Amino acid sequence: MIIQSKTLRFSMFGLLYFTQGTILGYFASLNALYMLANGLDMSQVGIFSTIALIPFVIKILFGIISDRYNLLGLGHRKPYILIGLFVQIICLVVVANINPGEMYWGYVALAFLLQLGMAFYDTCTDGLALDITPENEKGLLQGFMVGGRSVGVIVAASLAGFIAQHVSWQAVFYFLAVLTLVPVPLLFFVKEMKRSADMRFNWAAFGAFKNRQVLAVAAVGLIVFLVIVGSNQLVNPSYAAKLEIDLSTAGLITTVWGIGCVAGALVGGGVMDKLGNQKALALSVLLVVPAMVLLALVKSLPMMWVVTVFFGIAYGLSQAIYFALAMKYTRPDIAASMYSILMAVTNIGQGIGLGVGGGISDAAGFPTAFLIFGALMLLVLPFFPVIFQKKELATA
Repeated sequence: MIIQSKTLRFSMFGLLYFTQGTILGYFASLNALYMLANGLDMSQVGIFSTIALIPFVIKILFGIISDRYNLLGLGHRKPYILIGLFVQIICLVVVANINPGEMYWGYVALAFLLQLGMAFYDTCTDGLALDITPENEKGLLQGFMVGGRSVGVIVAASLAGFIAQHVSWQAVFYFLAVLTLVPVPLLFFVKEMKRSADMRFNWAAFGAFKNRQVLAVAAVGLIVFLVIVGSNQLVNPSYAAKLEIDLSTAGLITTVWGIGCVAGALVGGGVMDKLGNQKALALSVLLVVPAMVLLALVKSLPMMWVVTVFFGIAYGLSQAIYFALAMKYTRPDIAASMYSILMAVTNIGQGIGLGVGGGISDAAGFPTAFLIFGALMLLVLPFFPVIFQKKELATA
């Protein structure tokens, strides 16, 4: 393994996730409101979100490409990361000129392509992280990556809401395109490593998915992300329905949520290293379930801010803990592929959560949707005996 500056490595990975966070910040705080303002309803928002997530479900294809092919001799990871970033930029520039109310399926198609680019560089970023990060730094790395993404959410949400209200929606998309360029310079300073014999792509390595522990880890990822992402989409629309918040407030709410995410991610990484996998995952459940109950009960502005921070902490901590757990069950010879499969399962969970959450909130109201999500989080508990049995899966 090439010895490289820890600060440089963590900065690059943090900024790549920051770029993802800027897009997530828009989707979390403003996209639903943008679509509703253009005559669409929450069911259409849910359908849009589910379709837009499909690239993250099929990201295994990107993992296989990255693991297997050195693009023009330039590397297995970095060239693909650059391609994905520039696809995202192009889609943002084009989508600025699409009205979702008039061209709903065109808007959906562009979001799909944008997410395709994001899924490409996301998969290859994870592969690069697995390649060049020592085992004893992976927990902390996930804290920085999830934290970086949360900072992106904060920046996008706080400024995009202001831009949407005081300039235009078109300017929001151009702003996001500029932010996508932020991590590009550091990519030219971090080096990929030469792939040793045990890191060469091996189809037989996919046999690891016959292991009960790996399957249990995947199931837990599906449940956790179904709950936290599905509920997250409903936060601002529920506040708008109950408390009549405006666009700037919606952006500020997501900013406050993002600050909680940063804190939760950093705590989650530390908890994982100090308390172990089982206690860390248990803590995730113990935070998410009451967060769902509190979101259902919000009735005032002061309570809204407190609950938003708490939910952000639970969200960031849960993400960092699960990502670090998934890394520990990933084989080096199919690092990007195997990790992308585990991440694809979480994205299936997200797609289900987004679609189901939109449908339930339309049919039964936002409080009911949050309570159902809280109950679903408890389904993680039956998998503990399998994941944390004494003889855990051995990885190289």
